[in-house]
Amino acid sequence: MPTVLITGTSRGIGLEFVKQYAAEGWKVIAVARNPGSDDRLGEVSGEVSIHLLDVTDAAAVASFSETIKDQPIDVLINNAGINGNRMKKFGNTDYEAWEDMLRVNTLAPLRMTEALISNILQSNMRTVACISSVIGSIGRTSTGGRYDYRSSKAALNAVIASMALDLAEQDVKVLALHPGWVQTERNGPEAPIPLDVSIAGMRKLIDDATAETSGKYLNFRGEEYDW
Repeated sequence: MPTVLITGTSRGIGLEFVKQYAAEGWKVIAVARNPGSDDRLGEVSGEVSIHLLDVTDAAAVASFSETIKDQPIDVLINNAGINGNRMKKFGNTDYEAWEDMLRVNTLAPLRMTEALISNILQSNMRTVACISSVIGSIGRTSTGGRYDYRSSKAALNAVIASMALDLAEQDVKVLALHPGWVQTERNGPEAPIPLDVSIAGMRKLIDDATAETSGKYLNFRGEEYDW
């Protein structure tokens, strides 16, 4: 039975990942900062273990990695993230909130991967997927504002590209995935992409990951983006 560890699982994208992997018979390690804030995570059928963890807390991450050090992890999905205020424009930057966003969106995926690399190397698939966003693409930028979120995802993309190079010799595949504008609680029903469709698409990319696709920046349909 393959094992997937997913961060940010209490709702939205992370919760849907948990549901789909559990339904396919995977062993799921679901990590959330507030796992008790939504009963839906605890109600998922299958082999799902739920762990309270703040992925920005270095000591907590180190302690968590010790508790599961003998558990192979086939797929690590760094999904936990902060979206922020979409209406923030030049001259209205909340620098404190920006620092928090960088800790969650940029530093935490690298921290989790470094902490769990021994688990990943014990596995067969050896795949790390980080949930990025098209808004992090400098080449596709056509609007201003959102300095905090945009920069956090652009920086995450740089982290992913470097990890893919550094871990290639150990046959670890690292992907940057854009889920699209999906129908979550935050985005609302006006978002055009059903959540289950996005997650199914990203799962296929994860399943099909190879040395050739490692380090790529892809949307859930498999289309490659410019960095």
